[in-house]
Amino acid sequence: MVMAGPVWKTGTKITFADKGSAKLHELPANLVFVVNEKPHAIYKRDGNDIFITYKVTLPEALKGTTVNIITLDQRDLAIVVTDIITPEYELMVSQEGMPVGKDRGCRGDLRVQFEIKFPTYLTSEQKMALRHALGS
Repeated sequence: MVMAGPVWKTGTKITFADKGSAKLHELPANLVFVVNEKPHAIYKRDGNDIFITYKVTLPEALKGTTVNIITLDQRDLAIVVTDIITPEYELMVSQEGMPVGKDRGCRGDLRVQFEIKFPTYLTSEQKMALRHALGS
């Protein structure tokens, strides 16, 4: 069994010289494994950065929220977001992505993209309050 490390990307080749099949009067071949990443249920990898989509309600998007994430190495991150979250907004958390090479202190970034859940119904009073609050 070959245990892949977190720095290995799709296409990385692991070669075991002279460990492949051998025929009579021939040298053994090299045994080559090619890494193919399995998709993760929550995270998506792009190079050394990892992406996650975090769901927020419209009030959270407008007022701010705390983003609670469990990292790939099972740590809890609580990130306070005070900005207004728009559909294009992306939160970048430095040094929380995949390890870069063999340097354990260097990592890619965690990039949080947001999915904003809009209400499906508003009462007349809520619509009026929104018009008043948003100045339209």
